Amino acid sequence: MSWFIAFLVLSFLIFFHELGHYTAARLMGVYVEVFSIGFGPRLASFRAFGNEWRISAIFLGGYVKMKGQDDSDPTKKSSDPDSYTSKKPWQRIIILFAGPFANFLIAYIFFFTIALGGPAVLEPVIGDVVKESPAQKAGLQKNDKIIAINGKKVHTWSEMAKEVASSQGTLKFQIERGGSVEFKTITPQLRDARNEFNEKIKRRMIGISSAGVTKKMQFGILGSFKYAWDKTVWASTMIFKGIEKLITGAVPAKELAGVVTIVKITADAANAGWMAVLFFAALISVNLGVLNLLPIPALDGGHIMFNLYEMLTHKEPSEAMLYRLTMAGWVILIGLMGLGLYNDINRLIGS
Repeated sequence: MSWFIAFLVLSFLIFFHELGHYTAARLMGVYVEVFSIGFGPRLASFRAFGNEWRISAIFLGGYVKMKGQDDSDPTKKSSDPDSYTSKKPWQRIIILFAGPFANFLIAYIFFFTIALGGPAVLEPVIGDVVKESPAQKAGLQKNDKIIAINGKKVHTWSEMAKEVASSQGTLKFQIERGGSVEFKTITPQLRDARNEFNEKIKRRMIGISSAGVTKKMQFGILGSFKYAWDKTVWASTMIFKGIEKLITGAVPAKELAGVVTIVKITADAANAGWMAVLFFAALISVNLGVLNLLPIPALDGGHIMFNLYEMLTHKEPSEAMLYRLTMAGWVILIGLMGLGLYNDINRLIGS
């Protein structure tokens, strides 16, 4: 059942992305011939709103086929007033950007829903204290609850960890122990650690671990809007950083995941409850939005670059250049998909 939910989630995200393109195209007066979930041979279809709605065999994405647009041969054009190629560059950019924007929008809605549901977070309650660590030397003990650092209130374990990691010099901890409040002075030490990209780094730490005590956060309506915005920006930033580190080699290519891993993670989240499903669905949706904005000719970002070029130079790219770049883009895209699938298979074999 969890795998079925994972496929439904991925299908919904693809549908929503293409719906963004579809809606913008219709608003710009472009005739949409086909709206497809998946590529390749048609499995099922029906006609509604003047176009064909299709489910195709290769479940690795989807597409909206607009009049005058052919990704397999970008030199094919139509001068009809309801065609994509007859529209002005800024109109085509809106149509292209609408797909990724839809992904960011649905991610925001998912994060907003999570905020309304009251996400569980770790409280700043201490579990184990490392021997000979700054925390032990200062007298911190198991089950101590950290209330504030240098007078600044901390409500979650994450907030506390960020305060320590970003600190300079000595810190004054306000803790709650057995119903009373105590103050402890601690100087963090630089220790070896790993960041979110599994890179070796130095981080200021005091030598404590979480007791695993959780609580539900209550944001209210306005707080939920802010939570959703912050999480959407955070997810986008993380993905951009991940792409940068893949390109520079800071993160090895074997870390690239494909559709199998994405489905597996979503299936695992389904077993953890609806909030976990929404959280990972939001991450995947932001991922789709960011990746589609990359300046690769086969993706939305590549087509946006072509139209920006036309806007700035007041001339279209040559057909030869357009064709070569688009074919190169497909090679890059298929190569990345193949690498992701290869890594997925290796992970499955390894597990």
